[in-house]
Amino acid sequence: MGTKDEGNNERELLIHKRQQERYLNKSRQISAKYLNKLDELPGIPTNLSYFKSILYKIFVENEIVSYKENEIYVGIFCVLMPMELIYACGARPVKLCSGDYVGFQFGDDVVPRDACPLVKAVVGNNYIGNNNTYNACSMYIVPVTCDCKKKMAAIISEYKETYILHVPINKKNDETMDLYVKSLHEIVHTIEQKTGEKITYKKLKKSVQMYRETQREIRRFIELKRSLKPLIRGSHAMAVINSIAYDDIARYTKQLAILNKELETRRDNGDYLTNKKLPRILVTGSPITFPNLKIPLLIEEMGGLVVADETCIGDRGFTDPVSVAEESLEGYFRAIANRYVSACSCPVFSDNEQRIHKIKQMIIDQKVEGIIYHVLRGCLVYDYEYQILEQVFGAMEIPIIRLESDYNEEDIEQLRIRIEAFIEMIKFKK
Repeated sequence: MGTKDEGNNERELLIHKRQQERYLNKSRQISAKYLNKLDELPGIPTNLSYFKSILYKIFVENEIVSYKENEIYVGIFCVLMPMELIYACGARPVKLCSGDYVGFQFGDDVVPRDACPLVKAVVGNNYIGNNNTYNACSMYIVPVTCDCKKKMAAIISEYKETYILHVPINKKNDETMDLYVKSLHEIVHTIEQKTGEKITYKKLKKSVQMYRETQREIRRFIELKRSLKPLIRGSHAMAVINSIAYDDIARYTKQLAILNKELETRRDNGDYLTNKKLPRILVTGSPITFPNLKIPLLIEEMGGLVVADETCIGDRGFTDPVSVAEESLEGYFRAIANRYVSACSCPVFSDNEQRIHKIKQMIIDQKVEGIIYHVLRGCLVYDYEYQILEQVFGAMEIPIIRLESDYNEEDIEQLRIRIEAFIEMIKFKK
């Protein structure tokens, strides 16, 4: 006869199993729905199917995208962890910053109500325990860019071996940059132990060159996206950029080149989405991660066009290639560290004039007519920035609106009304 404790444990296991089944079913339904919404927007490129298949495999089939046997996966939670270093150690980075609606709901059981939805989703996915992308990772790396990320790192370390990457707050402070480089060395050593491969100058140089090819194709893609006569919708472009988080970088680059060729053929043949002058929108603020694409989809359903995406999941992380001054292993380490910090326009840094300058340049280059500033509820780092940008771009007579949301669909109609009014205002100004 079983003890009372054994009976309680069995009940808890049964409850958790039911939670896992509920999570998986609902997560698949929501992800499939948003993939279908992408199909419903007219003008979808033929070769977008590859990038959608990556998202489908991860979020609907709940399987890691694998191309090699015994591949080692490293889960990362910010663009401030250099992917080149992970590839040079013989592993593959997987970006796990989550837009998962269902993981967010389960995260409510573990973290405070007012915590950032992205953190809730990450914690929820670890708590529920049957997301195979998370499960496949050998370790996690969490750059500590905010207090929520610090606490998130502590919580998920109970589920998986987790390492903190110290991020310099002041880009000009040599001591904090040295600490960042030291953290990178320590993390690389841990990855080497996982893969059994030693990082070398040649491997790191090859990895940097490989990533440069990806950046080159993404810059080509951004040029096509910002065409005055539209060739691709911003929602479709976001799906393309989001999928790099889960794909092998060389394969991704090859497929992006095929999509770019299709868009160039469209341009050369005059096969544009429309001849109408749609309001050109820049999205900035908190990251927009699949399947949480409700804001870009609403913008384009309401007659706008997302031509620029200044978020860490969007265009921001793929500019400014690594520039190497010293051809050595440590020279490459330093060059990579400088590129990831100096070129980053994340508001976590104390001096953020660079971010304002970058957005100004995007407005000019991409003929932006309005800015939608997206704030994930509880994301104070980005919320602080809104007033500054409102003043700067108000002086430039560029309309800007702040939209606060989280990972649920209860606010869609409210968002729709505000986005529609904003787009109509831009049309009226024309």
